[in-house]
Amino acid sequence: MEKGEKVGHDWHADVHQALHDARITVVAYVPDGGHRRLIELCRADPMMRAVPLACESEGPCLLAGAWLGGQRGVLLMQSSGLGNCINNFGLIKAGQFPFLTLITVRGSWGEANPWMLYMGRRTRPLLELADFHAYEVDAAVDAAPTVTAAAQMVFACSSGAGVMLTQRLFGAKRFDQ
Repeated sequence: MEKGEKVGHDWHADVHQALHDARITVVAYVPDGGHRRLIELCRADPMMRAVPLACESEGPCLLAGAWLGGQRGVLLMQSSGLGNCINNFGLIKAGQFPFLTLITVRGSWGEANPWMLYMGRRTRPLLELADFHAYEVDAAVDAAPTVTAAAQMVFACSSGAGVMLTQRLFGAKRFDQ
């Protein structure tokens, strides 16, 4: 357990509440184990529409359309999907659309899958290259406040931000069991 965490603390519920408080109504996602509980909470929330995507690259376009329709959205994805979005970040920047993404970052703390190392190490640099703010969350106690701060900035300033949820927060997958 990390410093500042509560035993049995449900950071997913806190993040869901932060999204709800930020008036997020569209939740785009590609199924991901690290986001599974958050996706379940969003799907059960009558104020949110959870939209499964075939590919992460659909997310920026969907959220731009949601914004044009008067809705706020978030994209939930894994770091391996970030590269799929790069081209569509041009739409976000050119249209000055607010863009919020929560990214489970694989390829670091306790990673056992070498395939995940490449994008895990490049998540922050790619977000910054896209001119998005990059926030990192290692502890459950920091998850909701970080999402709240990122959402405030994104929607108040029509900017972009990625909240990187690290493996210290959600745990590394084990392949030897």
